[in-house]
Amino acid sequence: MKGTKIIYLRRKVFAAAAFAIAAVMMFWVVNHPMVVGASASTRQLPIYCVQKDYKVLSISFDAAWGNEDTQQLIDILAKYNVKATFFVVGEWVDKYPESVKALSDAGHEVMSHSNTHAHFNQLSPQEIVEDLNACGDKIEKVTGVRPTLFRCPYGEYDDHVINAVRSMGVEPIQWDVDSLDWKDLSAGDITQRVTSKVQPGSIVLFHNAAKHTPEALPGIIEKLLQDGYTFVPISELIVRGTCGQDYTIDHTGRQCPGKA
Repeated sequence: MKGTKIIYLRRKVFAAAAFAIAAVMMFWVVNHPMVVGASASTRQLPIYCVQKDYKVLSISFDAAWGNEDTQQLIDILAKYNVKATFFVVGEWVDKYPESVKALSDAGHEVMSHSNTHAHFNQLSPQEIVEDLNACGDKIEKVTGVRPTLFRCPYGEYDDHVINAVRSMGVEPIQWDVDSLDWKDLSAGDITQRVTSKVQPGSIVLFHNAAKHTPEALPGIIEKLLQDGYTFVPISELIVRGTCGQDYTIDHTGRQCPGKA
């Protein structure tokens, strides 16, 4: 009976100690999330946004289908002297080279959104390189400038996609504010969504052929200008160089200047 009590007491002491250790570990995790996130994963990420201590952002447009609104978007952006980044598909360049030239002539960045809008997770590294080169050739032929930024079709990527893209000296770009204009939200809903989510260093996603984007864009630009924001193309927002040496990317996709 005495031995049973001792075993019981030892179990209680062990359980209490284990609980205390778990509590301490949980407290540390809660107060050091960035450290845990960094050590728990080595996943390769594109840039979703950039660490900034002042109000600056980039707006971007994906062009994979349709062309009816491109000139209207150029005119709206010109009215506010805003320069944007357009990610275009190679097949779109084939169909609308005059629009690609108009974007470039207006001072906007024309970057790659792949050649055929394929699912890059299903491609080999060599196929990824070939696809980006094909799109890059088409853009350079029209604009005279080879793209240095890339946005994955469908926003899909994994480690082998990101590694293949960066091996070409091209920076993969995502977004941290999705306008959801492709869902045909109303202009008011698009405006509210974007202006409420933007923060310093944000990259906003629009589409060139979305139904209500031209209607929403002036109000979005005016509101953000009133809030003190400056608009720059993505290549001017990000830190250029080598990942891990010139900048790091945290677990949220935020690019931070400096070495790892």
